[in-house]
Amino acid sequence: MSKTVVVGMSGGVDSSVCAYLLKEQGYNVIGVTMQIWRPENVCDIADNGGCCGLSAVDDARRVAETIDIPYYVMDFRSEFQKWVIDHFAAQYVKGLTPNPCIECNRHVKWEALLQKARDIGADYLATGHYARISQLENGRYSISASKTAAKDQTYALYALTQDQLAHTLLPIGEYEKTDVRKIAEEAGLPVAHKKDSQEICFVPDGDYASFIEKEDGVTVPGPGDFVTPSGEFIARHKGITHYTIGQRRGLGVPAGERIYVTDIDPASGKVTLGSNDDLMTSVVSADDIRWMGLEGIAPGERVRVKAKIRYNHPGETGYLESAGEGLVKVTFDKPVRAAAPGQALVFYDEAGTYIYGGGTIIKT
Repeated sequence: MSKTVVVGMSGGVDSSVCAYLLKEQGYNVIGVTMQIWRPENVCDIADNGGCCGLSAVDDARRVAETIDIPYYVMDFRSEFQKWVIDHFAAQYVKGLTPNPCIECNRHVKWEALLQKARDIGADYLATGHYARISQLENGRYSISASKTAAKDQTYALYALTQDQLAHTLLPIGEYEKTDVRKIAEEAGLPVAHKKDSQEICFVPDGDYASFIEKEDGVTVPGPGDFVTPSGEFIARHKGITHYTIGQRRGLGVPAGERIYVTDIDPASGKVTLGSNDDLMTSVVSADDIRWMGLEGIAPGERVRVKAKIRYNHPGETGYLESAGEGLVKVTFDKPVRAAAPGQALVFYDEAGTYIYGGGTIIKT
């Protein structure tokens, strides 16, 4: 008897080809688009497209009709608001730099959508992510690198549980992006040449500060001081939600040399501006650890890893070790630049092939 898989369809080429491939492999495929947009910003998001827009429904439905699979739109607005938007705003007002895609993957696409898939009797959930799932020699499941390094999306999937991984299919991880588009063309999928979405889907204009200011129940910090690393006043700034670690543009501060945001203090409202050298560090610590390929790490144990401090970071090798109750740290072989609290520290085996685990970068 064929297994049933629910495919999260964003209306893009990757998830569309995912559904097509799984049907070709003999699965009973059900297409689902998650309704996560709110009535007040439908028009803005529809213009942006991507995984959140109303255009996603139209495109996904056309793909489902083309490959002859049942298709549904399911309401996940409350889950998306709670776990993604509210978390995003709360982190920014604390001077942190969150990654909403990680929270969406963890709480919405897998916890909520996988549960609904199970409720309708499906065996698996599948998405169009560029990643693979491997079962390691120790018996644990892990996310491993996709065939294409350029599109690899493993970083944003580090928080998935063993149960979720055991019930997930990621067929796109076996292909290059050019191959995926070629498959879409040959299969006659109407999204074969649709462009990829780039920005955070619910902030289509990229103005995070303005978005946060409009959120109900969020008290946005007011203006504060730009200061030097030694604490000397430089100028006034617009408020900490306008800045992130490593930022250079949009500071509005004349300087004879390049200056960057090197620290954000939500308690005082001060934003420190310094040199590129001030952004470099050899030790990065994290909390809220989620273990994947490893069950954990014992006190005093040191494990060679390759770790990433942001989505587009190529990764750097170093040693992973415990840093106290519920904390870990990575001591890098070479300094890394602009490790922003709130972003994820994701650690892989030393070759960078599969994920050991990850956590949220903290200020130390």
